[in-house]
Amino acid sequence: MENGVGQEPGTPEPPGPAAPRVRARPRLVFHTQLAHGSPTERIEGFTNVKELYAKIAEVFGISPTEILFCTLNTHKVDMQKLLGGQIGLEDFIFAHVRGETKEVEVTKTEDALGLTITDNGAGYAFIKRIKEGSIINRLQTVCVGDSIEAINDHTIVGCRHYEVARMLRELPRAQPFTLRLVQPKKAFDMIGQRTRTGKSAGEGRMVSGKETLRLRTQGAAVLEEGPSPSEEEAARRVDDLLESYMGIRDSELASTMVEAAKGSPSVAQLAQGLDSVLGEFAFPQEFVAEVWAAVCHPKGDKE
Repeated sequence: MENGVGQEPGTPEPPGPAAPRVRARPRLVFHTQLAHGSPTERIEGFTNVKELYAKIAEVFGISPTEILFCTLNTHKVDMQKLLGGQIGLEDFIFAHVRGETKEVEVTKTEDALGLTITDNGAGYAFIKRIKEGSIINRLQTVCVGDSIEAINDHTIVGCRHYEVARMLRELPRAQPFTLRLVQPKKAFDMIGQRTRTGKSAGEGRMVSGKETLRLRTQGAAVLEEGPSPSEEEAARRVDDLLESYMGIRDSELASTMVEAAKGSPSVAQLAQGLDSVLGEFAFPQEFVAEVWAAVCHPKGDKE
């Protein structure tokens, strides 16, 4: 005998449609140390560089403003291992904190000082490279990794790398000026080390096929695959152009520009796209053209 809905009594309900599976966001925990020496701590729950610094500062009981920059998988002041916009899920983070302050008088005898500037994304600009034979290279007290705190007693804390590079370019020739620098606190085995200034073949540190955490200036961090070899090479070329035109290196900025160029069928559209998202840089037209060519020309694209 059937019941009122046409089903034998006691018969189990037929299964409904399966609920869509939601991929749970993994809990991302990173190990960290202070570069000059400390116990190992664990941090999680950050979405950008400022939050990362705050988490590191919290576990070590210091102020976030003490952190100059971070390197990945080495405690040394190695600019090829500098933490940028991406962290491999297995990377070990070393935080370099403020050490001694020093003042250096420089006379600008030629237009270029020989400095390449970068910044930590949290208010400190620092020296990433010193060109051999340059004005700065002849001053042994100035080192790669030194944070530039002031120019002629004018504080530049909070300025971006391109702003600091422009200030240095605009200083008049033959007139002495003073740099106030803060060097990172050194471990015993780093004392006296000035740090290599040349490029390394391993400057693109991310390995293709491995997931990375990409930190964004705005919005939440996202998990994504590491860049392919061709994307790494394109970003390296753009970073070289940034150094040549503007005196800065910034792997995150270079990657952003590569993404923009790949989606732009012409130089004019790339210029428009960069102006909408990176207008404060005021990139010259010839620079934009070289970026487009560096990214798109290997693919055979033509304007």
